[in-house]
Amino acid sequence: MSESATAPAEPRLTFAAMLGDRRLWLMTGFGFASGLPLPLSGFTLRQWLAEGHVGLGLIGLTANIGLAYSLKFLWSPVFDNAAPGPLARLGRRRGWLLAVQPLLTIACLLMVLASPTAPTLLILFAAILAFCSASQDTIIDAWRIESFPQAMQGTALAGYIWGYRAALLISGAGAIALATPWGWHGVFAAMAALTLLGPIVTLLAREPVIGPSVRHMLTEHVSFATRFARSVIEPLSEFASRQGAAVIILFIVLFRLGEALAGTMLPPFYRHLGFDRAQVALANGPISLAAVLVGAALGGWLVARIGTGRALLITGGFQTLCMGMYLLLSYASGVPHMLVATAAVESFAEGLADAAFITYLSSLCSRAHTATQYALLSSVAALALRTVGGLSGFMAAALGWHAFYAMTALATLPSIAVMVYLLRHYPPDRRPITQEV
Repeated sequence: MSESATAPAEPRLTFAAMLGDRRLWLMTGFGFASGLPLPLSGFTLRQWLAEGHVGLGLIGLTANIGLAYSLKFLWSPVFDNAAPGPLARLGRRRGWLLAVQPLLTIACLLMVLASPTAPTLLILFAAILAFCSASQDTIIDAWRIESFPQAMQGTALAGYIWGYRAALLISGAGAIALATPWGWHGVFAAMAALTLLGPIVTLLAREPVIGPSVRHMLTEHVSFATRFARSVIEPLSEFASRQGAAVIILFIVLFRLGEALAGTMLPPFYRHLGFDRAQVALANGPISLAAVLVGAALGGWLVARIGTGRALLITGGFQTLCMGMYLLLSYASGVPHMLVATAAVESFAEGLADAAFITYLSSLCSRAHTATQYALLSSVAALALRTVGGLSGFMAAALGWHAFYAMTALATLPSIAVMVYLLRHYPPDRRPITQEV
């Protein structure tokens, strides 16, 4: 990783300018499209399984459904280098989005055909949904990084997180609340209908401008081996050759370890504490949404105000402290106010940290290999959730809820230590962003 002597000053954006930028509103819409499928193969799915009396071990293993989010770098080069067939006239990013998004809707409809009485089929359909969702995320991330200058990445991410979190509210707390009058199958049918918003946003968006080098790479006729080397080996080798690459990867893996363990077990944890469906929906509803939106906005402001490195340290440290709320909740069985407080504090801390963390990941990407490198980094970030998180059910069953949530709080400390070392030796604000040539 190259470094310059001083960090470039980031220009400040006025509130009026932000409201007048059409791309920011589209970014919010893309955030909604990206966030909507996630609970349907995660929190909401686990709530459905918990109510169906599926065992803790199997519920925990549903975290592995999301391995698509960690392995998406394997097929992300397609979105960087191949034309999306007949949809190529819409551009590289928009064309691929319109190829993937209808498949996502179909995958969501498939879940209407299953139930917890046959959990294998339900989990299989959820895995297909996760694959389509991860593919959509890869293309949306590339569109964001290519459409906004570095100085606006924090602001763009704030808009993205607003839409993303609004979608999580609808397909998370909203879906759980609606399951009472509509039933779970009716809920998943409604969520499938909402996924149609994604293609609408894609049609309204503009294709990012690409430089001559990327345009030449897309149009020239080369062998598969050459294209694979350029689209996979070259971007990964370029990243691996940077100073501190190993430390960066270690930090990204550890950053969400505690959250991965804690979050996977929340639906059965809430049921163990005696909270019913309505209380769970309320705790993860508008109050948590407001908290995470405020956190995301504040996180985006911090990035623009003090730089990515210092914002990452402050927000990451705060999120670590807030993990203790889960341990306190484990001693507050049946106390709804404590449930709401825990969900709100955790949502605020998560939104705050996400704005800085995702901006940091974006700053590491070369423009020539945006989709591949960002997919790799975001995949690594989700690795703990998709692997160790899958064992959380067995851990909770063996340790008990009090010890389990004490362990999840302690699991955040290694990431803080690595973060301090990383920011001291390889500060992100000093790394020049690779531009198109």
